[in-house]
Amino acid sequence: MIEARNISVLVGRKHLLDGVDAAIVPGRVTALIGPNGAGKSTLISVLAGERRPDGGDVMLEGAPLDAHGGEALARRRAVLLQDSGLDFAFTCEEVVELGRLPFSGTPEQHEDDDAIAAACRLAGIDTFRHRSYQTLSGGEKQRVQFARAIAQVWRPAGKSGPPRYLLLDEPTSALDLRHQRMVLDIARRLAEEGVGVLAAIHDLNLAIAYADDVVLLRGGRLLAAGPVGEVMTSEGLGACFEVEVEILTRENGSRAVLV
Repeated sequence: MIEARNISVLVGRKHLLDGVDAAIVPGRVTALIGPNGAGKSTLISVLAGERRPDGGDVMLEGAPLDAHGGEALARRRAVLLQDSGLDFAFTCEEVVELGRLPFSGTPEQHEDDDAIAAACRLAGIDTFRHRSYQTLSGGEKQRVQFARAIAQVWRPAGKSGPPRYLLLDEPTSALDLRHQRMVLDIARRLAEEGVGVLAAIHDLNLAIAYADDVVLLRGGRLLAAGPVGEVMTSEGLGACFEVEVEILTRENGSRAVLV
């Protein structure tokens, strides 16, 4: 488990995060929800070990996150940012290969070809994997970057090992409806294979449909965290977004959020 305890992040005198607790649990999908400026991206950067908090601790399976070292940490977790810029004339496949760099010189390097092929297939980029990354649309680039992250946490079926983690910062923001569902279907599948997934999601209906757990942020503070059924309530979401929220239960038992 990756666990953030009482995390605070300041810029000047402004708290981007103020006393926040959160966890990424192997085998579960956690949705990170909150309005713009809530601190979602900041929390992801802290949990990923890319930003040191001004207060609090981040632990990976009971040990401080920064004690694992950069390369070892990169073999345990992948991060997909909102905007993953790339200025080099790489093909899409070469971008996906970047996800395998942490395994260079390790026995797992022999799995690179299988990992890249599986990631391209899952992310639906096989048809343009040999195209220049620079020629793609925004949504296509996002899917290539998602494939890169998949390749980094991929493991052959049946192979055991320490848990891996996938951190996604608004992974559906540039995608059409079909590919939004595809990305979260894959996140769900990876969780079923033991990966701990954290995803910042703006679409509340996607969050309620795919998440096991929810972290609810507002103004850098934690409003609630726990199982989706306990956190994603009309009252809780209404207080977070300052709008009237209604949650309906369909005949098949699934729930829908109306704003």
